[in-house]
Amino acid sequence: MTKAILVLEDGTVFPGQSFGAAGECCGEVVFNTAMTGYQEIITDPSYKGQIVTMTYPEIGNYGVNLEDKESRKVFLEGFVVKEYSKIYSNWRARESLSDYLKQNNVPAIEGLDTRKLTKLLRTKGAMKAIISTVQFEPKNLLNKVKNSPGLVGRDLVREVTNPETCRWQTHTQDWLAIPAIKKYQVIAIDCGIKYNLLRLLESIGCEVTVVPAQTSAAAILAKNPAGVFISNGPGDPEPVSYVIETIHKLLGKKPIFGICLGHQLLALALGGKTYKLKFGHHGANHPFKNLATGKIEITAQNHGFCVDLNSLNQDEIEPTHINLNDHTNEGFRHKKYPAFGVQYHPEASPGPHDSRYLFDEFINLMEKHK
Repeated sequence: MTKAILVLEDGTVFPGQSFGAAGECCGEVVFNTAMTGYQEIITDPSYKGQIVTMTYPEIGNYGVNLEDKESRKVFLEGFVVKEYSKIYSNWRARESLSDYLKQNNVPAIEGLDTRKLTKLLRTKGAMKAIISTVQFEPKNLLNKVKNSPGLVGRDLVREVTNPETCRWQTHTQDWLAIPAIKKYQVIAIDCGIKYNLLRLLESIGCEVTVVPAQTSAAAILAKNPAGVFISNGPGDPEPVSYVIETIHKLLGKKPIFGICLGHQLLALALGGKTYKLKFGHHGANHPFKNLATGKIEITAQNHGFCVDLNSLNQDEIEPTHINLNDHTNEGFRHKKYPAFGVQYHPEASPGPHDSRYLFDEFINLMEKHK
């Protein structure tokens, strides 16, 4: 078993064993409370710049398959678990999690106390950290951590967006695919988009063209879509000024639906502000309240920044959802423009399906504003 070490920026050291790629990685370490879905988490572009700790103690027991990846490659920096399962078994499995991480050059560490690490992050907040399998002197590693970039003020969207425009088509082997007659042409701005968002849009009758994050409003309007979807993505929304400008120019001209980072970018385009959360929301079991119905929904979430609802014009914006853990904003709609956003991931993958009705609301908005 190869030795590995995790060092946090506060100097805390966690020794362990490697089960991923050899080498070093730096990133902001966060914890995810999902019990399953590690393949979807690993392939979520929203984790660019971060090291993910799973709070569930055993990870890897169903291996990695061909169907559950959520993007074209792995973007997260590193992976941390209590215990890696060396034996995997599932009818769809094609390889082990360890082999998958090695192929994608992702360092991973097991055998440490993830409960202690999670409690530390909850107390002190998300921190920069390093995983190393090649050197083990804490002082040297701590210097590397302190000199590594953080997330605030850093544009990570440029590092995850697909530089090519493409028409989405669910692969034939995708068992989640639901055939539908295509009625609505939708442009999806790729800020780090997850595949399941595209699968669900396709399943409800959308023909989706995915465009790079740098695509201008003029280029989007030239395609005359029925609606525009602003995707999830990593990091701080404020430096992503080019997407904010694009959304601002699209407001009132096309129906807009933003999720996660897309929700934050929509708020910034409307003149609002965002702020960094202490340790973010990462998991598949976060409760919020739908303010219109009064119902409680359980959702998948993955974000470290949040919209300051008080910074938006209260005469124009109506809050629609609120987080029940910390009372942060989880959604809003514009009273005049056909535009709305939610902070969570209604497509799940992994996670519950409570909020999939939002895709139908997007369809209704496009139908209303033909």
